[in-house]
Amino acid sequence: MSSSPPAETIQAIFNRIAPVYNQFNDGLSFGMHRVWKQMAVSWSNAAAGDTCLDLCCGSGDLARLLAQRVGATGQVYGLDFSTELLAIAHQQTQQRVQPLSITWVEGDALNLPFEANTFDAVTMGYGLRNVVDIPASLRELHRVLKPGATAAILDFHRPRSVAVQAFQQWYLDTLVVPMAARFGMREEYAYIAPSLERFPIGSQQVRLAQSVGFGEVVHYAIAGGMMGILVATKPQ
Repeated sequence: MSSSPPAETIQAIFNRIAPVYNQFNDGLSFGMHRVWKQMAVSWSNAAAGDTCLDLCCGSGDLARLLAQRVGATGQVYGLDFSTELLAIAHQQTQQRVQPLSITWVEGDALNLPFEANTFDAVTMGYGLRNVVDIPASLRELHRVLKPGATAAILDFHRPRSVAVQAFQQWYLDTLVVPMAARFGMREEYAYIAPSLERFPIGSQQVRLAQSVGFGEVVHYAIAGGMMGILVATKPQ
């Protein structure tokens, strides 16, 4: 299993893909990523008036869903290390008719700029696979969650079925990378396959979350096992 690229390399990739990030997510998932993100927000147990964090927020889809759920009395923070994606997240939120209470923060998932026991819920979409130290990231998530609070982490997943594995590889090789190539971003999206090879499968994610202190932990395989949501609750 190959090692993860340096954080600076991954950061540069996300800065470069920022202008097409939303378009690619819609096109390559046939819009289903929005359903999966709704599932993650639901499993985070965020509620009206809560203070929530969307970690590795990208262009802000999950942060905006959280903000709608917590309402005017709640507060959402969206954190990412990509300046370009944060700019798009801010711009798209400003364009909404209904204002949302979101604070955008440029920061490091391995060293969160928040006090312990701050958040009632945390979401993370397609970020855990890209951090250079998964246990350290989960440890930071655990630290900033309030006791009894839940994190819901959406990401790609390696399916158990050999047939679905073959489809997933075909999808990446035949649809994702060629589409990216048309925008001059072949290398940026070719990065997905090796990152997925390095990424722990669901049962391994559960054990990693438990090892840093999470109590109840479940991994839900969705989209035929090609995607997954890790739901981890901090003990009271």
